[in-house]
Amino acid sequence: MSTENLYNQEAIEKLKKIVDQIDIGMLGTYPKDSDYIHAIPMSRQEVDEKGNIWFLFSSESETHKHLQDTTKVSLLYSDVRNYSFLSINGEAEINQDRGRIEKYWNKMVEGWFDRGKEDPRIRVLKVVPYEAHYWDTKSSKLITFFKVAARAITGSNIETGEQGDLNL
Repeated sequence: MSTENLYNQEAIEKLKKIVDQIDIGMLGTYPKDSDYIHAIPMSRQEVDEKGNIWFLFSSESETHKHLQDTTKVSLLYSDVRNYSFLSINGEAEINQDRGRIEKYWNKMVEGWFDRGKEDPRIRVLKVVPYEAHYWDTKSSKLITFFKVAARAITGSNIETGEQGDLNL
């Protein structure tokens, strides 16, 4: 696997491509009373032009509680069908931006908030990535398996994909 670190707009585009293709990632927060990360699945609403990742969530959640103590977060995305993976560390910002709630509101979100768009528990979560790393084979799991096997058998330098830092 070759290393290709990406910078600025290329890094944002790679991050957006992987997050959009996978959609649901594990959002990790850091509880002050635990040595371990607390992770939950979250569906992204948007990756904006700066690479920030947006979510809707509840002010009654454990995640919200943890973010009151520290805004440090980690996001992990994995697509095992295509062997694409992404690890992000960043900072969380929470608000109640009515425009974003309106923009992101959909049937899936409605299932979490039984009082509708006006539910006072709805919060907007913005994750600002500070560091990110990706692994991407650009092919299916089966093709990657055959490439790795061929590389092992023949000793030739068959490209199996790329990985690198995303410098946003």
